[in-house]
Amino acid sequence: MSKHIFVTGGVVSSLGKGLTSASIGMLLEQRGLSVRLQKLDPYINVDPGTMSPYQHGEVYVLDDGSETDLDLGHYERFTNSPLNKHSNYTTGKIYQSVIEKERHGEYLGQTVQVIPHITNEIKEAVEKCAGEGVDVVITEIGGTVGDIESQPFLEAIRQMALDKGKENVLYIHLTLVPFLKAAAELKTKPTQHSVGQLRQIGIQPDILICRTERSLSRDDRTKIALFCNVPVEAVIEEKDKDFSVYEVPLSLVDHGLDELIVRKLNLDRAGPLELDHWRELVRRLRNPQYELSIAVVGKYAEHRDAYKSIYEALDHAAMHHHAQIRIQRIHSEAVEQEGVERMLSGVDGILVPGGFGERGIEGKVEAIRFARERNIPFFGICLGLQCAVVEFARNVVGLQGAHSTEFEKNTPHPVICLLNEQKTITDKGGTMRLGAQPTVVTPESRAAEAYGNLDISERHRHRYEFNNQYRQQFAANGMIPAGTSPDGGLVEIVELPEHPWFVGVQYHPEFKSQPTRPHPLFAGFVGAALARRLARSERSLEENPLI
Repeated sequence: MSKHIFVTGGVVSSLGKGLTSASIGMLLEQRGLSVRLQKLDPYINVDPGTMSPYQHGEVYVLDDGSETDLDLGHYERFTNSPLNKHSNYTTGKIYQSVIEKERHGEYLGQTVQVIPHITNEIKEAVEKCAGEGVDVVITEIGGTVGDIESQPFLEAIRQMALDKGKENVLYIHLTLVPFLKAAAELKTKPTQHSVGQLRQIGIQPDILICRTERSLSRDDRTKIALFCNVPVEAVIEEKDKDFSVYEVPLSLVDHGLDELIVRKLNLDRAGPLELDHWRELVRRLRNPQYELSIAVVGKYAEHRDAYKSIYEALDHAAMHHHAQIRIQRIHSEAVEQEGVERMLSGVDGILVPGGFGERGIEGKVEAIRFARERNIPFFGICLGLQCAVVEFARNVVGLQGAHSTEFEKNTPHPVICLLNEQKTITDKGGTMRLGAQPTVVTPESRAAEAYGNLDISERHRHRYEFNNQYRQQFAANGMIPAGTSPDGGLVEIVELPEHPWFVGVQYHPEFKSQPTRPHPLFAGFVGAALARRLARSERSLEENPLI
């Protein structure tokens, strides 16, 4: 029987339940245990696919095409846990399933209610994640204790201890211990209230993880333990990390969390903890040999979580090159308003990520032109590829008015157009080209050099593609299709072979990058940007030997 860990949060949102859950999963894996991770979200959307990045951050896509919460990105970056459609459930998905069963007659004669029908469906969702031979299932409950939306999920996980036996279920509650400057002290009362609400529901947390700006004293931990009815050793400090999220697991180990979990769940199969590789990773982060600057020119630049996986993938590549990246988050509208020269002068690389809608498109196009003409390493992802195609069509091929039909239906040169299978689709949710798709890479291309393989699989999330009617014109002018679908019908990678590093991809490589295994294209891009940086530094020294 799989053991279950449920991670809840209190006081405020954005405490880092996802990072904490991922860190716990990583620590248990490093003790030889098999782990599955899952997120239960209380919002009514069936999935986050139709939600604004400003409200929800990025939409993380899995191999099976599931559009999921961004916390699943943390799960994949920290662990080897396979994720699928059962790894993320929402209130909308749960209720949709129950209503479909009711319509099919599965509840004939019954009044369908939150208890037991909705809670049973939630418990079934947890069971589907477990599978066979899994030692521990870690389930993160979205939202905050006290939210009305979370109540069915909390009731369901309360029942799990009755169904499975308390010895097989562990409740971890993540809470906030704020520091009040006026009083010059930490305040434990918010944590007490949060745990009190959880206990009213019928859940007594086994472990408290306390987010805090300042270290907890022994007296603070004793007070929290007394008022929250947990042992002192089960009050775990999780101090804010100024440097990197990859320090979180090491901090939890220092406070004995992994040993506590193994003991409380009687995980006899757990072996000794092996974290040397992770400590080396953090050491590289803290002691870079080089520094470089990369501009991410996007539509949602002011919202860090909108491009969460891209920023993490850049960090992974930087670690690979023993470097530190100063990421400049540039709003594409600012490029239009302030001018490309002012916004992008001095950067070592330019990355243009995905997005939807017309706003800021011309700023992206101008940023790409700047990268192409100045020989600055460029990486375009999804919409970034499409904008690169539009820029090249206008300024090199000479197709005046070239555009994507997503933004200009009557463009005289639709170099980007709707996929054929998308033309009859009217629903928005879950209807794009989604999930893992194969790509055949062109030999001797930049992509082939980076991957070291000609047959790859990457995750997609888009409706529009390169228009094949223009393929010969582009190739004749120097932009080659460096990767296509196996039948050759869809262009998945474009490159400029004469440029130091100019690559655009229709898929989302950031979803497959890990700190211990940086994505090959991100590593290639950062490597090219670093080479430019070092070359510029050498020229500067030659011109100014006294510097």
